[in-house]
Amino acid sequence: MPEHEDESTAAAAAQAGADLAREAMERARASARERGAYRTAPRAARKQLDQKRRESQPFSPGRDPAPMSDAVDALLRRMGWNEQIEVSGVTGRWREVVGDQIADHCEPQSFDEGVLTVKADSTAWATQLGIMSGQIRHRINEEFGRDIVRELNVLGPTARSWSRGQRRVPGRGPRDTYG
Repeated sequence: MPEHEDESTAAAAAQAGADLAREAMERARASARERGAYRTAPRAARKQLDQKRRESQPFSPGRDPAPMSDAVDALLRRMGWNEQIEVSGVTGRWREVVGDQIADHCEPQSFDEGVLTVKADSTAWATQLGIMSGQIRHRINEEFGRDIVRELNVLGPTARSWSRGQRRVPGRGPRDTYG
């Protein structure tokens, strides 16, 4: 009987593994659909290609070249890159979007899943931008026409490291002297 129990336990574990894999695949597909990606079934794609070949005659309707912008838009939609491209467009026009005074003291660093990270050139400006983050987010989202930036993460300047050499003195050390 122990061999029978081992076989049933192994079968149950294999079934559980298959269920987990199936659930993971469904989550991945749902995520891709949310991003706008889609996949054509191989048979359907082959059928469409064969139909295009049969219909393709010189000087027939539908033979005009498609605009390049349509092809690029379709690629961006299929790959789920629309949001990143929009954010890159706004960060490229950073000075126009947030204004000269703010742009003089901070610059965008990265954008990841709704979080825009900017780096300020001084701790005073980092504090000020933290206070103004709601207004800046609102202005950026106005440029998009929808809420893409959900959070604004403000980084301060990086200070010099004073921990060099063989001998160190314990204590607080320098604080906000750089920036």
